[in-house]
Amino acid sequence: MNRLSAIVEREMRKFFRSPMLMVMSLMMPILQLLIMGNAFGGKITGARVAVVDNDHGPEAVKLREGFDSIAVNIKTFTTVEYPNEVQAREDVRTGKIDAAVIIPPQYSRRVYAQDAPVIGFVVDNSDLFTSSSLESEMQLLVTALTTPVIQPRLANQIALEIVELYPYVNYLKFLLPACIALAMYISVMIGGGMLYIDDKARGVHEGYLVTPITKLELVFGLNTAGAIKATLAGICITVIGSLMAGLGIVFHPWVMLQLLALILGTSIAFNGMMFLLMVRVEDPLTPRAMFGVLNLLLFYPSGAMYPIASFPWWLRALSVVDPFTYAIHGFKAIILKDGGFQAIQFDLFFLFVFGIGTLLIATPLFKRTL
Repeated sequence: MNRLSAIVEREMRKFFRSPMLMVMSLMMPILQLLIMGNAFGGKITGARVAVVDNDHGPEAVKLREGFDSIAVNIKTFTTVEYPNEVQAREDVRTGKIDAAVIIPPQYSRRVYAQDAPVIGFVVDNSDLFTSSSLESEMQLLVTALTTPVIQPRLANQIALEIVELYPYVNYLKFLLPACIALAMYISVMIGGGMLYIDDKARGVHEGYLVTPITKLELVFGLNTAGAIKATLAGICITVIGSLMAGLGIVFHPWVMLQLLALILGTSIAFNGMMFLLMVRVEDPLTPRAMFGVLNLLLFYPSGAMYPIASFPWWLRALSVVDPFTYAIHGFKAIILKDGGFQAIQFDLFFLFVFGIGTLLIATPLFKRTL
């Protein structure tokens, strides 16, 4: 234990003597949470929609009052008067406006005659997010206009009542579990057992070889230091990210204990995985070159950004053995759902078994030679 603790102490001293390295390992996940959390997943506001009124009847006025209500309240879009349909279509095509509503002639008469009145809606569907939001608001408005003022005594349509189990989860909160896992992954890449590769390139590892330190002690010492660094990174991002997202639940003692267990399991799994992948690597440039590839293979198939149910079968198979999958699932279960230990018990089991198993496999592969 004295030899193992000496290795851990040396690695931690190196880590704390490079404060810029610590700051940079945390900066990217925080910036990602701040920028992506506010740039994606928000509601469309301030879109410009042209209105071409070829009817000017009472029903057209009612429709335009609905547009004004949307502009004042939820502010999804504001309307702009256009003289003709041709100009409106051209401006939608060139991007000057986002959509155009065409109210045809005789629209009011056809509404009163119940003669299948139709409203034209021209959208730029190259931007799927904006077009789907505008279409949704227009559909809600049209549904409200067609609902009779006096409801029938017997309902003739099936109604759907939606019950949301959790308070509103904005994209900043949704992205926080992924950012915690990403911060720990970055910390492992630049400060875990991979530092031994740099030591070999500098010749520092020769000092280990003249000591009675065994391979097991060397492997577990390097990875224990890496796990401590990743745990510190995970705790920092959890606290900072929760303050940014307004999630006070993480400061409850019982929740903090659950998060600490999950952060510890994630750090062990990430360190064991990276050490196994790099155990026979000699060139210090190899881990840096593989960083982007591993990030692509591990982060995106984990369900951090998109649900696993939307993946093809081969990508789902990759997510089954990906420790990112279980780390992010566990963080979501605690931070967003307050699911308790029963919600993360399998995640903890997989992460600890995966981490210890990869270290035990990497130990005999580790070369304690020049």
